Amino acid sequence: MIIMPTAAIKLVSTNPEDIDAISKNIKSIAETLSIKVKGPVPLPVHKIVQTTRKTPCANGSHTFEKWEMRVHKRLLYVDSNEQVLRQIMRIQVPDTVQIEISLS
Repeated sequence: MIIMPTAAIKLVSTNPEDIDAISKNIKSIAETLSIKVKGPVPLPVHKIVQTTRKTPCANGSHTFEKWEMRVHKRLLYVDSNEQVLRQIMRIQVPDTVQIEISLS
């Protein structure tokens, strides 16, 4: 009995539409080659909030602005073989998305 290692694919981006499109693409590649896929599992959204003063000088009213950036994450588990990983590496990825693949 041969045990196939699994590949954990972690997608990180500030744009959730890009992540969903890439995860659907990865899932369709694996399904066409009849490989087991688990996910995409949405991980908690990380919110980065920065508060700044509107005026650079100390004069005037104390008014503030809040800026927020949300970081979205998805996790996919794919039974890895060489053919699937090569096709996943050929996917055109936008600059806003980071991909991390780890084998276990």
